[in-house]
Amino acid sequence: MLLTITTTHQPATDLGYLLHKNPARLQTVDITAGQAHIFYPEATAERCTVALLLDIDPVALVRNHRGPAGEGFALEQYVNDRPYVASSFLSTALSRAFNTAMNGTCKDRPELPDTLLPLEATVAVMPAASAEQLQRLFAPLGYAVETEAHLLDPTRPEWGSSRYFTLRLRHPALRLQDLLSHLYVLIPVLDRGDKHYWINREEAEKLLRRGAGWLAQHPEREFITRRYLRFAEYVNPTLERLLAADAEASDEVLELVAEEAARHEPEAVGAKQKLHDLRLDRVAEEIRRLGAKRVLDLGCGEGKLVRRLLQNPQIEHVLALDVSWRELERAQQRLHVAEMPPRQRERLTLAQGSVLYHDARLAGYEAAAVVEVIEHLDENRLAAFEQVVFARARPGSVLVTTPNADYNQRYETLSAGEFRHQDHRFEWTRAEFAAWAEGVAARHGYRVRLEPLGPEYAEVGAPSQLAVFEQ
Repeated sequence: MLLTITTTHQPATDLGYLLHKNPARLQTVDITAGQAHIFYPEATAERCTVALLLDIDPVALVRNHRGPAGEGFALEQYVNDRPYVASSFLSTALSRAFNTAMNGTCKDRPELPDTLLPLEATVAVMPAASAEQLQRLFAPLGYAVETEAHLLDPTRPEWGSSRYFTLRLRHPALRLQDLLSHLYVLIPVLDRGDKHYWINREEAEKLLRRGAGWLAQHPEREFITRRYLRFAEYVNPTLERLLAADAEASDEVLELVAEEAARHEPEAVGAKQKLHDLRLDRVAEEIRRLGAKRVLDLGCGEGKLVRRLLQNPQIEHVLALDVSWRELERAQQRLHVAEMPPRQRERLTLAQGSVLYHDARLAGYEAAAVVEVIEHLDENRLAAFEQVVFARARPGSVLVTTPNADYNQRYETLSAGEFRHQDHRFEWTRAEFAAWAEGVAARHGYRVRLEPLGPEYAEVGAPSQLAVFEQ
C-alpha cells in the first residue's frame, strides 16, 4: 500500500522539515507484520512529494493473526487483501513514521506546523462501499475528492468493479498535522472493522485526541466513531463526549454577540437602538436591497437575523446554519418554529454545520450573511472559511461584519491590546479588514465595498464594519 503527500508551498522542501525526514535518503521503520519505507520521489523548491510505502509480510500476518484459523473460509489467512490495501496498518505506519508532524512539532522550524500549505494526498488503494462513501467522509473536511475505481479483474471486465479505489485528496490551505490526523482516523474507518490490534479504552482516547477540532462537527461523526471503535461499550461514551465537547466549544466560539455588546459597547447608538440590533437591521436591509430570495445565515445563533429575514416577503427560503445544536434549539424556541403556519415553516431550515468544512447544502443561494463570526475563528482557519463560502458555495452576495479594532480605544473598560470578547481570536483595524476583503474578492471574482456600522468618528471610524461582496 502506498501513500504520497505533495505540496507546492514555497519552498516545497519545507515538507522535509515538517516530517523530520531528510529528502536525500531512504528511511525505514518497523511496524507490525512488516516495514514502512519513507522516500521522496521529487524534492525541489517548487514541488516536493513524500512517499510512505508499506511492505507487509504475509507470513507475519498469519503468525500474528488474532482470530481463529479459517474463521472466514479455509484459506482466509493466506488469501486476503491485507498486504495491499490501506488499513489500520497504514495508520500505525503514519504514527510511527511521522510522529512529530502528527503532534504539530518541528524542532528546526517551530513556526512551520501552523503554516497552511497546498496539499495533495494519494492513497493506493482504499477499500470503500462506494465512491460516494469516500466523498461523505473527506469532502466535509474541505477536500476536493477524486476517486478511481478498479475492476475486479482487468482481464474479466464483465465481472465489474471491485470495492477498491485510488483516492486523491486536494486542499488549497491546510496544516500538514490536520491532513495526517484525518487520514489516521478515517483509513481504519474504511477497514471493515478489521483492525490488526485490540480495541480498548485507549483507542477511544486516541480517537478523541486525533479527532480534536474536526470530528465533533463532522456530519458523519456517528458512523466514524462506530466504525473506528466497533464496540458499544466504547462507542456510546465516546459519542457522548464528542457531543458535550461540541456544545461546550460552540457556546464559547459562537457566543451571542449581544453579550459582547452588553460588556463593552455603548448601550445605544441612536436614541434606543443597540449596536447589535443596528448590525442585524443593516444586514437585513442590504439583503432586501439586493433582492435575494434564497439566503444563508452562517452562524445564526438564536435566530435574531432569521426573524428579520422572515419578515421580508420577497425571501423564499432561509438556511440558518450554526455549529452549536444548543443555539439551534434556542432558535427553534425563540422563533416559535413549532407554531409556525406550514407555508412559513417551509421558508426556514435550521441546520447544524460549520463554516470551516465544505457542505453541499450551502450551494444555490443568492446571499449569505456572516454576522460577527469570523473574529471567533483562528486566523489560520480563515483560508478554510474562504474556500467553503467563496470558492465552494459561491452565493451571489456575501455580507460579513466584524468589530473595528481602531474603535476600541473609545471603550473605557478595555485595556490597550485587549479584545472586546474573551473568545475573539483577532480584531482587525479598518485597513486590515479592507486588505482581507479585497484579497478575497480578487481571488474569487467578487467586487467588494466597505461600510461603517454605528456612530462614526474621524480618527477611529465606527465600532463595527461591514463588507458587501457581490459577483
